[in-house]
Amino acid sequence: MADGQKIAITQVRSTSGRPGIHRRTLRALGFTKNQQTRIHTENAAIRGMLEQVKHLVEVRPVEE
Repeated sequence: MADGQKIAITQVRSTSGRPGIHRRTLRALGFTKNQQTRIHTENAAIRGMLEQVKHLVEVRPVEE
């Protein structure tokens, strides 16, 4: 995926029992509940956050 491309991020695992840094990262991405989907423009900051919580989310490109 390239910078500037839209991506859909879905939280697929709960934050229950996870370290605070993972909870705060998901909150920064806009998640408040499990199974929510958020659309973000891909950039270095978003990629870094996704790397921290890759085991809790699913990422796919958005077809425009």
